[in-house]
Amino acid sequence: MRSRWSPPPRDAVLRLLVRTFSEVCLSAGSLIVLFVAYVLLWTGVKADQAMDGEMARMRDRWSAAPVAAPQPAPTAAAAPVPAGYPRGRAFAEMYVPRFGSGWNKPVLEGTGTDLLKKGLGHYAGTARLGGTGNFAVAGHRRTYGDPFKDIPKLRPGDAVILKDATGWYTYTVRAAPLRTLPTEIGVVDPVPSRSPFTGPGRYLTLTTCDPEWGHSHRLVVWAELTGTRTLAQGGPEGLAR
Repeated sequence: MRSRWSPPPRDAVLRLLVRTFSEVCLSAGSLIVLFVAYVLLWTGVKADQAMDGEMARMRDRWSAAPVAAPQPAPTAAAAPVPAGYPRGRAFAEMYVPRFGSGWNKPVLEGTGTDLLKKGLGHYAGTARLGGTGNFAVAGHRRTYGDPFKDIPKLRPGDAVILKDATGWYTYTVRAAPLRTLPTEIGVVDPVPSRSPFTGPGRYLTLTTCDPEWGHSHRLVVWAELTGTRTLAQGGPEGLAR
């Protein structure tokens, strides 16, 4: 005589559902942890390697073919149309003592996503380093090495120092970081809007995303050229290299 099939007890079904749900949650949690590790750690490792490579190649070019001498002291003359740097190529190093003695990053021409994974990006069409106008630079706040993570720490009087093939350029921060909208592109104009500057000069603008893990706004810092030195004169005082 054939036995009649009977459904499993209700508590057994409930245990199966709970176990299945738990396994799904554990798998999802593991994927989230791996993704966070990738964002926080692996992109930083890759970015550091890329930045080291960019600086090594740039220094090799400097040794082989020095460029023109640093710009002279600031004047109030109208800003000329800047000649562009080769796109995608590193042409300067940036040092920010406020960010720590070991902080220095390459500056590449362009602000595309691929370039900002290798260092800081110079806004094409803005002034040349040390030149009349606004030398504007963008960088990631988080991921890919977190280069501008500490921008909120900058204060008026802080130095932002750049080096190219022949000289050093010291810019002095003139205002605390300002929160703006991404659509406020005037912040990188030759005389940047909403800045403390009212006429032509030799300026530096740093931009990054805000909030720290978002991109709905931008943080902007403005500085003004206050000194230049040739390589033969050595780097600015107090700069650890």
